[in-house]
Amino acid sequence: MYKTSLVLFICIQSFFIQDIFAQRYGSALGLRMGNNSNGRTIGLSGQQRVFKQITLEGIVQSDFDRNTTFHLLVERHNPIISKRFNYYLGAGVSSGWEESFVKVPESNQIIHTYGNPTTGVDLVGGIEMTLANTVISLDYKPNFNLSGREEFYRSQVGISARIVLVKSKEQDKKRRKREREKRKKGRTPIFETFKKK
Repeated sequence: MYKTSLVLFICIQSFFIQDIFAQRYGSALGLRMGNNSNGRTIGLSGQQRVFKQITLEGIVQSDFDRNTTFHLLVERHNPIISKRFNYYLGAGVSSGWEESFVKVPESNQIIHTYGNPTTGVDLVGGIEMTLANTVISLDYKPNFNLSGREEFYRSQVGISARIVLVKSKEQDKKRRKREREKRKKGRTPIFETFKKK
């Protein structure tokens, strides 16, 4: 019994230790569904790892009626159990066309406008899991309006499912190859050094 438990423990530890040091994806693209008090949106989400734990995410989403927005976010990922299951925090900018509700204090009327060009700042926090070349994530994304909309603050809960296009090992391999080629170009061959003398 003791030997079986020890073997099982070592297998589990080796699985997790391998994942702690391995980023699970380099590039991923898929669908994102968002929900807030104004309605539901659907769109595309693309992620690209730029540093070891830093990812850029671009989101295009619309409700196909009154709201279409574009978001560019910088996210830092940290493992919870392993790189297959992690949490992330980030911030970014947004732009688009949105509806707005303006309350007229004198008459208590609410004026509803459409197609307002908006600019804002986003925060994001979420968790994600990578399974069988698919990244599933759940996030909370508050948006702070800078121009174009009456409401200063809106938030959204989103669920994304992305397919891994480039695995992290492939991305790291290409980066190392580029670095080797750069170093080779910068070196002077040994026989050239003697010729100069």
